[in-house]
Order: sequence, then structure tokens, then C-alpha cells
Amino acid sequence: MRASLTVPIVALTSLLCACSAPDKPGGAMPGGGKPTALAVTVVEVHPTQVAAGVEAVGQTEGAREIEVRAQVGGILQKRLYLEGQPVKAGQALFQIDRAPFEIALAQARGQLAEQQAKTEQTAREAQRLKGLAETRAISQREADDAASALAQAQAALQTAQAKVREAALNLSYTTVAAPVAGISGRAVHSEGTLVGTSDNLLTTLIQPNPIWVRFSLSETELAHLPEGRLTPAGVRGVELLLPDGTRYPEQGRINFAAAQIDPKLGTLQLRAEFANPAAKLLPGQFVRARLLGGERHNVFLVPQGAVQQSEQGRFVFVAAADGTAQARPVATGDWHGQDWVILDGLKDGDQVIVDNLLKLRPGAPVTAHPPAAPGGK
Repeated sequence: MRASLTVPIVALTSLLCACSAPDKPGGAMPGGGKPTALAVTVVEVHPTQVAAGVEAVGQTEGAREIEVRAQVGGILQKRLYLEGQPVKAGQALFQIDRAPFEIALAQARGQLAEQQAKTEQTAREAQRLKGLAETRAISQREADDAASALAQAQAALQTAQAKVREAALNLSYTTVAAPVAGISGRAVHSEGTLVGTSDNLLTTLIQPNPIWVRFSLSETELAHLPEGRLTPAGVRGVELLLPDGTRYPEQGRINFAAAQIDPKLGTLQLRAEFANPAAKLLPGQFVRARLLGGERHNVFLVPQGAVQQSEQGRFVFVAAADGTAQARPVATGDWHGQDWVILDGLKDGDQVIVDNLLKLRPGAPVTAHPPAAPGGK
């Protein structure tokens, strides 16, 4: 691999020399004086090992996203929660006009009382005729007719009782409560809206802990995993890189992998689960998911900004022992946090230049110094 980088460095050096100007920092002084050394910051690199894996763009979603719907129709009178705030299971969220359902319950109870009285009267009559039939004072047919009337009255009583229960249940539905605890969404309807049985979505609740991340990998990306495919043994876990480039502190796990490659997209759909106790991750965020496989040994980590691109490929500037900047072609792997993984082109102890890169040219004199200490001026 190192031999293959020799030709690009010659072309790269020629290109950079041709583009350099003598009046830039690090160039010759007017009148043939000694070139001015450019102060640069360097990072000394050493071989290390990083987790091998593949990255993909993913999007977060709540592990449970629940639709809160009205189970009865009516006028929406009140919203009883603050939108976007956590709510508890059973907490009242909306109030639908109770009056029509209170009237329906009163009517059902009145019909029930009427049927109860009728059933009791029918029962007494059936019992009286049964006694008369036993003494042969009346025919058995009259007693049987009375027993049949009682059975019908009892059935009507059960129907009336069911209507009372239904009316009471509908009345209870006028107070719409949260089925589970979660983060509330915005109210779909405002107060005064007539909520129907077909247009009954009121809001949504999201449980952000744990949180899921959906992403997909192409067949080419899957080939970078151990054994060239996704297996439980080949994936140690999943890491997340947030939009600001920082690493999410919790490591996740794959909790869903599609059984086949999507024939239209050529990708495998995946989902990972992460603990999210502080709700740092919000549903709908775009993140980078990294599947962790084996280890890459004897690689170097270089800040992303130090790696440049030319027509011949990627390269870095290093501060050589003779006090000059030298272009060094490199073979890169994946990103590791805010660093590039360098597979080839560097050696132990190299001083990689990380700033003033636009002012550099191969062979320019430089004065190297380490990065400033955190908090330093």
C-alpha cells in the first residue's frame, strides 16, 4: 500500500508548487532573502486501534407513539394540558360537552327503572299462576304463558341495564385521558370544534425513553461488516453521532433487521434502540448511526480539517525534521467521531499540521508548535 502512494505524491507536489505564490507566507522574501517560517499547529500521531464498522444516516422516533382519539362525538369544550409537556397515564387531556350524554344516561336509567317495575310485577304474576296450576285451579297453559312473559321481561331488563352501562361509559368518554405517560403533542382541534367519530384524532403522545433510530445499509456497506453480512455476533453495538459531531453517551443495540433487501432501493432496513433517560434525543432528529464490528489495528486518527483533497486523492501536510512542510498522500477509512481514520501514509511520531493549511506549499519553512492547552489563551 505504501508503494502505491509514491506516484501520487510526485504529482501532488508538482501541483502544489505550481499553484504557490512567492509572496505568500512561507515563500521567498523579495530580493532573494531567506523565506519566512510560518507558525503552524501540529498534532503528533501514533498508531492506535478503533472499532471497525459502517455508518449511515438515521432518524429518531419514539419507541411508542400513541394517537389519542375521541371515542364519542361532540363539542370539544376544553384542553386540559399544556402542549409539549409530559403527562401522566390517566391524566385528563380534553373535555367534550357532557350534556347530551348526561341526558342519554338519565333516559336510560328511567327506562331501566320502568322495566324493573314491570319485571317484578310479571314475576309476581308468574309465581301466583304457578301455584294455581299446581292446585289445578287454572290450566297449565296459563302458567306456562306467564312464565314465558317473565322470561321476556327479564330479557328486556338485561337490555335496559346494558343501555345504562353504555350511556355511563359514553359519558365517561367525554373526558379524554392519556392512555400512557409520555410527552404530549399539539392539540389537533381547538375548543369549540365539533369532533366526529371519523375525525376524532385529538393529539399524540410520545414515549422518548427508550428511543429508536431507523436507518438502512446498502449491500456495499453490509460487505464491510464481519462475514460480509449482518449477524448478531458481528455487531457489538451501535453508536450515534449527533448533528454537532459529538458522540451520544449511550450505546445502543439492533432491535430490528429486515428479513430481505429492499428490491427497489437495494438496502436493508434496520432499527436500533437507545436509552434516553434525559430525553436528549428528540423524535424526528437526523443522526449518524454507526454499527460497531471488529477492531482496526495500527491506524492513525487525524482531525478532519487536516485532511485535504486534490485531484490525486487525499493528503495531509506534516512538519518534517528539516523544518519544512511536506505533503503526504494518505489512505482514509471512515470517520471516527471528529477524526479521520488513516489506514496508510503516516508513520509513528509524524507531526501532522492542522492549521494555516491554505498558506502552505510543499517545502515551505514552518515553525511547529503543539495545540494550545484547553482554556489557554
